[in-house]
Amino acid sequence: MPSTITTGYQQLLDDARREIEEIPASEAIKLANDPNVVILDIRDPRELAIEGKIPGSVHAPRGMLEFWVDPASPYFKPVFGEDKKFVFHCAAGWRSALATQAVQRMGLKPVAHIEGGMAAWKAAGGPVEMPEAKPAKKD
Repeated sequence: MPSTITTGYQQLLDDARREIEEIPASEAIKLANDPNVVILDIRDPRELAIEGKIPGSVHAPRGMLEFWVDPASPYFKPVFGEDKKFVFHCAAGWRSALATQAVQRMGLKPVAHIEGGMAAWKAAGGPVEMPEAKPAKKD
């Protein structure tokens, strides 16, 4: 018998947005060069390869985020031990809203996410760094 979903994704997003700080893309663009802010890109590596990334952002894949944030984890990344504001983003702001809620509940602070994600960043005229093209493989 199939399970019944009692809380849908929209409810999860609405709940997260009530708990976290959402930063409009135009404001995030201004924060990008602030040495006290770390912009974290939680998208899949394939998304970065296709869409590019915010210059200077740190890639922290969503699937590893909680492990990278926790100092007790063998996967801890020192960037999360810095005394800075952590601003997360994904493609459209859904995953980053849930991720921001999760790390905030873990005790990481201050945290926020870019409302509308990379799509909003681009629409607001934010700079994008494209990956270098890889040379074609020779047979």
